[in-house]
Amino acid sequence: MTYFSSKTTVKVRYGETDKMGVVYHGNYAQYFEIARIEWLKELGFSYKKMEEEGVMLPVVALHTNFKKSAFFDDILTITTTLKNVPTAKIEFEYELHNQQSELLTTGSTTLVFVSTETNRPIKCPDEMLQKIKSEMT
Repeated sequence: MTYFSSKTTVKVRYGETDKMGVVYHGNYAQYFEIARIEWLKELGFSYKKMEEEGVMLPVVALHTNFKKSAFFDDILTITTTLKNVPTAKIEFEYELHNQQSELLTTGSTTLVFVSTETNRPIKCPDEMLQKIKSEMT
């Protein structure tokens, strides 16, 4: 079974690096967030609109595996793939490559659908679930 994936590119800014020009490890969580929001957008959903409609997606787990360093001015391509059909949680896997197509980093995040009214977990919205299932091959 293949799940929906998307590709996002980001250019490493100087402020994201240390004195040696290497991307600081804490910035990878932001790269994953940028890619995840683009994944939602490509699927046809707006994170902002989801929040306005009462659904939040807080991150409850983040894993990052560093293979090689990313550097200032690199163009990074982040492939974001849904790990499985969401329930009350949604899980993503990431691969981050540089402009030479070298694998630099892999990672994963787990987020939970939470009602803004009750602050409690809820099921994945039906509209999103149906769209995800229609994209599966």
